[in-house]
Amino acid sequence: MGSLLFAMSQTIVLQVGQCGNQIGHKFWDLALQEHSLYTTGQYDDALSSFFRDLKSTKGGRITGLRARSVLIDMEPGVLGQIQSSSISELFDKNQYISSDSGSGNNWSVGYHYYPQQYAEPIFEAISKQAEACDSLQSFFVMQSTGGGTGSGLGSFIQSELQDLYPDIFRFSCSIVPSPNDDVVTSPYNSLLSLAKITEAADCILPVDNQSLFDIYDKISKKPDTGTQGKRLGTSIVDNTIHDPKKSKIKAYEAMNQIVSNMLLNMTSSMRFQGTMNVDINDIVTNLVPFPRLNFLTSGMTPLYRIWDLKSSSLHIDQMFQDAFLPETQLVSCDPRKGLFFATAIICRGPFEISDVRRNIDKLCKQFKYPDWNQSGWKTGLCDYPSIGQERNLLALSNNTSINQVLERLSKRFKLLLKRKAHLHHYLDNMDLQEFLDAQETIQTIIKEYAS
Repeated sequence: MGSLLFAMSQTIVLQVGQCGNQIGHKFWDLALQEHSLYTTGQYDDALSSFFRDLKSTKGGRITGLRARSVLIDMEPGVLGQIQSSSISELFDKNQYISSDSGSGNNWSVGYHYYPQQYAEPIFEAISKQAEACDSLQSFFVMQSTGGGTGSGLGSFIQSELQDLYPDIFRFSCSIVPSPNDDVVTSPYNSLLSLAKITEAADCILPVDNQSLFDIYDKISKKPDTGTQGKRLGTSIVDNTIHDPKKSKIKAYEAMNQIVSNMLLNMTSSMRFQGTMNVDINDIVTNLVPFPRLNFLTSGMTPLYRIWDLKSSSLHIDQMFQDAFLPETQLVSCDPRKGLFFATAIICRGPFEISDVRRNIDKLCKQFKYPDWNQSGWKTGLCDYPSIGQERNLLALSNNTSINQVLERLSKRFKLLLKRKAHLHHYLDNMDLQEFLDAQETIQTIIKEYAS
């Protein structure tokens, strides 16, 4: 086994809005399960990446884990669910920031109105989490860009993080609206939000619900290939929760777990041993050649039923091919049709370096790269697979196919703005110029990706 090169680095997770907190709920559930499988009951370096312990020092027995997180929502519903859930003990009261009124699917309320009241307690809570870190390396922000709190307050928080913590990496896991999104103001919210986030975040990991639902629908129709888990209270194995026949609401819980798995795969090398480690710093340095061209598409393989603890293994060569198919992407695009600026492959479980290199060489011949970066690959090998898997793979790509997403969002934004539909709801808190500036920012990014 390789050494854990980046053991002392820590990440703070900021969950903003209803969607961000629903993803966060599943993220912490899965993170606990991974560490319960791969740790010895001691508070070690791996655990310290996402958790602090109330009393124990490194190497001591776990006495009381707390998530390195701040949970923020302007409606109490989802936070209340977390407080009454099986993982509620991970969070102290001062880690929750909430209100009762919501943002009404209005970016301007989240970005301009609520910070007047809540900026101070939010950043005080973040500061407390930062002070509890030995070596803070990154912030992960989980949010939706289509609503009001996640998009508005989420983008405000990231802009402030850029000023307050300029040397700490900032990752935004942003749920962008699907083409059939039912929030009428989501085109405004998403573009206003992304225009701010692309300036403030080091990396944006876009995800859309349509891709997640397509993945979920596909894997839910597969026949059972594994044995049902027996660990009660863990949502990944509770078939009564995730049976797609129950309701569409439960499908979204499984979809949130897909996103959580992506984030856990991305951070596996900073938490567990491996022969080739990929640190958060490596992702930013290698995958973002230009500051604002910082969108990373993600594909995972194998895709399997969330509630199966054991699924049939794929051949390694097939896994590398599948990771770049449109069907495995967490956002609606086809990376094979774009230009690859850079790619990171994170392999979890038993992979031979020779197999990895052979497959990367094969993919290099299939994909297009710019003349200034003909070998834009970063590879990570983590010894420990995701829960229930023999091996699995995550592909992160900075690829011009993201324009398929940005152009779709921009088109919907223009149509709405041309008619000035619902505009008056926003102009109570902001000027029209902010709309025009956001539109120009995204158009500039589209042109830069295309050039």
